[in-house]
Amino acid sequence: MKRLLKSFVTISALSSVVVAPLIFSAGEASALPRPTKKGTDASYVGAGVSAGLTNGGQNGDASTFGGNVTSRLKLGDTPLSARGQLNFSDQTTAIIPHVSADLGIAKGTNAYVGVGYQFVEANGKPTPSGNRDGVAVVAGVESEVSRNFLIYSNATVGVNAYENSPASAVSINGGLGYRFK
Repeated sequence: MKRLLKSFVTISALSSVVVAPLIFSAGEASALPRPTKKGTDASYVGAGVSAGLTNGGQNGDASTFGGNVTSRLKLGDTPLSARGQLNFSDQTTAIIPHVSADLGIAKGTNAYVGVGYQFVEANGKPTPSGNRDGVAVVAGVESEVSRNFLIYSNATVGVNAYENSPASAVSINGGLGYRFK
């Protein structure tokens, strides 16, 4: 039952990351072009939940549920952003600074992919994104829901992120952000 629930959550989370941009970009058909600004240039800080989806196979490697704090700083007129993410459990925190390439996919909505490095404060203790330092790859979507608020969701892959295991860690993160710029 636990394995079935875990599979259901994994499929649901990945499906929502793929389907959300399609829903947000749906609009009425028109023969005339409508000028719209795709994407968002918002710099923000947000908080939400984080769920680890993988297990490294060793003692202390269990998938973990926790929280996240995420930030984005848009880098001028480029399609790049400096981002920071904290994935935390009740035992420790993974600090994940990364740089992303952003693509406007609908009005007020971006898809992004980024790469950075994960620093686990207490190696060997579980976080949603693994239990040791390593390279992190992040892919997600963010969308403005009002003038100052955004929702975000991403998948974070910690490459070789478990001690004594070659396994990579995968976490799904989401939450609500407040625009400061």
